[in-house]
Amino acid sequence: MGFIKEFKTFAVKGNVLDMAVGIIIGGAFGKIVSSFVSDVVMPPIGVLLGGVDFKDLKIVIKEAQPALMEGANEIAAATTEVALNYGAFINTIIDFIIIAFAVFMMVKAVNYAKKKEEVAPAPVEPPKASNEEVLLSEIRDLLKNK
Repeated sequence: MGFIKEFKTFAVKGNVLDMAVGIIIGGAFGKIVSSFVSDVVMPPIGVLLGGVDFKDLKIVIKEAQPALMEGANEIAAATTEVALNYGAFINTIIDFIIIAFAVFMMVKAVNYAKKKEEVAPAPVEPPKASNEEVLLSEIRDLLKNK
């Protein structure tokens, strides 16, 4: 029974809930960045490079083969293409760079806000006593000493 109680305490702590929200938002942000890269950034780059669609960039290692048929009988099964899809890899690298930059900027903003919070204002000096107050303090001290 102690295990269940301990798990409930862990699961409802603010940090766990905050982390879960962060993961969900991060996943959605990753999808947005992936769409931005593949649908907005890469097409103009492809046009600049001569109409290349980065999704189609690949090195074919083995061509796909259709099934060999003799009448209704299949002699050899179809094989799929084996390729190194380096265009998709380039898209993923650009996704990573954009996400890493966004996270860097967010962390930098949080650190800046923390620094501002930590810098406490200098202690304010009490105002100097007037000449009358100084004289009255001296008279008081002299009377105390007698």
